[in-house]
Amino acid sequence: MSVQSLTLPRYELLEPGFQLPRRAFQVQRKDLVRYGGAARDYNPIHWDDRTATEFGLPGPIAQGMLTMGLALGYLVEWAGDPGAVVDFGGRFPRLVPVPNDGVGVELSLEATVAEKLEPPRVRVNLAVRLDGAKVLVMPRVIVVLR
Repeated sequence: MSVQSLTLPRYELLEPGFQLPRRAFQVQRKDLVRYGGAARDYNPIHWDDRTATEFGLPGPIAQGMLTMGLALGYLVEWAGDPGAVVDFGGRFPRLVPVPNDGVGVELSLEATVAEKLEPPRVRVNLAVRLDGAKVLVMPRVIVVLR
């Protein structure tokens, strides 16, 4: 089920524990190059195998902000308003190596309404995983609902 097919969330109908539908994102090496160009991040550890391994990485890795951007886009889509996410932070406990095999890696996203704050704000717990391991955790995401 895509987020777009969901009815927009309403503050009064949500309760803590509400789980957003899980979402998967396929990330390929070409996505790293495209994001790098758009973000003006030309660091070769994100696209060049030799440079990445010279720096002790398993290979080129996804930009942390690309991973965070995928998660943010998902929440914005769910809320139905690009201005709905008013506080967003996180950390990257693991790298996201992306092979140059035309397939890439699949990142899965999980989100749960953790707390209802002053109406119409909710705090959402969010995690992005690669092969079950968290690669992005966000202890503080605040979304303003309609």
